[in-house]
Amino acid sequence: MKKLFLLIFVGLCVATMTASAQEDVLKKLQAIAVVDQKVMMPMRDGVRLATDIFRPKTDKPVPVIFSRTPYNFNSWGNGEPRNGTYQQALDAVSHGYAYVVQNERGRFFSEGEWDILGTPVTDGYDAFSWLTKQAWCNGKIGTLGCSSTAEWQMAVAALDHPSHAAMVPQGFGAGVGKIGEFWEQGNWYRGGAQQMLFTAWLYGTQNDAIRPQFPKNATQEELVRASRYFDLATEMPPVDWSKGLRHLPVQDIIKNVNGQKGVYDKMIVRKPNDPDWFKGGLYHDNMPFGVPSFWFVSWYDVSSAPNLALYNHVRKNATDPQVRDNQYLVIAPTLHCAYKRATENTIVGERSMGDARLNYDEQIYGWFDLWLKGESNDFTKKTPKVQYFTMGSNKWQSSDTWPPANVEMTTYYLMSGGKANSLYGDGKLTLSAPAKEAKPDVFAYDPMFPVPSYGGNVCCTGTAVQGGSFDQHQMETRHDILVYTTDPFKDGAELSGPIETTLYVGSDAKDTDFTVKLIDVYPDGRAYNLDETILRARYREGFDKEVWMEKGKVYKLTLSPMVTSNYFAPGHSLRVEISSSNFPRFDRNLNTGGKNFDEKTGVVANNQIFHSAAYPSAIRVPLVKGK
Repeated sequence: MKKLFLLIFVGLCVATMTASAQEDVLKKLQAIAVVDQKVMMPMRDGVRLATDIFRPKTDKPVPVIFSRTPYNFNSWGNGEPRNGTYQQALDAVSHGYAYVVQNERGRFFSEGEWDILGTPVTDGYDAFSWLTKQAWCNGKIGTLGCSSTAEWQMAVAALDHPSHAAMVPQGFGAGVGKIGEFWEQGNWYRGGAQQMLFTAWLYGTQNDAIRPQFPKNATQEELVRASRYFDLATEMPPVDWSKGLRHLPVQDIIKNVNGQKGVYDKMIVRKPNDPDWFKGGLYHDNMPFGVPSFWFVSWYDVSSAPNLALYNHVRKNATDPQVRDNQYLVIAPTLHCAYKRATENTIVGERSMGDARLNYDEQIYGWFDLWLKGESNDFTKKTPKVQYFTMGSNKWQSSDTWPPANVEMTTYYLMSGGKANSLYGDGKLTLSAPAKEAKPDVFAYDPMFPVPSYGGNVCCTGTAVQGGSFDQHQMETRHDILVYTTDPFKDGAELSGPIETTLYVGSDAKDTDFTVKLIDVYPDGRAYNLDETILRARYREGFDKEVWMEKGKVYKLTLSPMVTSNYFAPGHSLRVEISSSNFPRFDRNLNTGGKNFDEKTGVVANNQIFHSAAYPSAIRVPLVKGK
């Protein structure tokens, strides 16, 4: 009984302290800011979007930091105050900015129907126009946010609103459509295979058509009062996605767990080249780009490679020289949106990254001060164009370009005696090109027994996949994983940049997948994953068409590039794993040549990897010269 009373007492103390801290943040904010909540901002079609505005108590116009989001920023939840939005507002106001946060249409207090990526794009443009008409706004707006709060920024940057002076997109992969060789279509695909994160994410995010809404004639005062008791947040029952994502057909996964009907149903049937991908809020490389940007990417996020491709695309193709020359980049060794969670001993998965901290707030506000206040600060002088963290050596480095200029693309060829299956096989990576015919490596891929995802570059999959770097050597005992490893590096080697993979393959199935995983092998056998990729074979000739395989033929596959910065210390080795599944990171190819999303059963594919003089399967890696 004493223990029970003690637990109750401790719980009450914690609750009191939390409530007190929240009240302290609000009091500090109210002391320096005008707080104007649940402002219903009108769009061009009459739909009103719920907006909270926090601005300094001053008669002088101030610049705006604007955050637009599908997530719940309401200041109350379950009858308790929340200080998340208040803390962000306090930080911005303390730096002399108005902080404005707005829900996308159809989310929470905002009117209208929600669609992924906050369409229509004109909502962002209209919000900028409304803000610049306010007497307290100096006409300069910067956008800020991570994940979905970042992903609308690229498309609105293409509209080039005169007030949109700077942006800070973080973990922004789902805003990327087609960028060069990447046809991600908002992270929905990688190499034509579905990334299953959206199935889990949309379960908790998408709106049912019959969602409750406040009356359109509700006043601001009434909405503020109601926000203490109702936030219209969807309370979805928890799902064990490690089991839920196994359901077939894929199109019925959300239905199978009694989820809401919504945009998932129309998106799951889209192919990579569906015209609808080019109608919404995605940024594509045929669009202009008009905003100086400070980009944030993570090594263990779902979209590192296409994000970096977009950064380089803007630096090369922005028509305005000032925009082209003012693109800055940070690449951190963290999970999705976890930049500020880095510590003096940052652990990502199982691997230590050492001290991965960075002065994020100082740099972000220095960036905004430059573009929104017009301050002649030293941001451009002291901030490198690219700041990237090199794992293994566990240090921040800088460069004027990505990849660094001192990178030399080096080719490693796959070699074996036809028995590269598993960790215990004879697969090797060698600098010498194959000089003769060699037996291909063969493995059976059973979609009912796929290679499970273990760590990796992921987000938003709940219990299904834990992101980060994990020791893969137990996974590598599977016979359906081909393992190719270099000899240990005598002097160490740094890889910083894109990793390109070319495979020569065969199969007895009409269609199948091929996966690649990049590994750092320690002298004691630990094998930590760095990045991963996949290609659905039907898309080997381009994502705008489907071409089936024939038994007995050899096909050349060029997979979407991987990317990393990793130092392989002396005694370490570089390894690639090749298989045909990485589930549920990616959906399973059922090998039938059918639509896949509407199929319940699959067939076993007997797949081949060739590595001969005629079919030199290889990877090209960015070796930093002099290291």
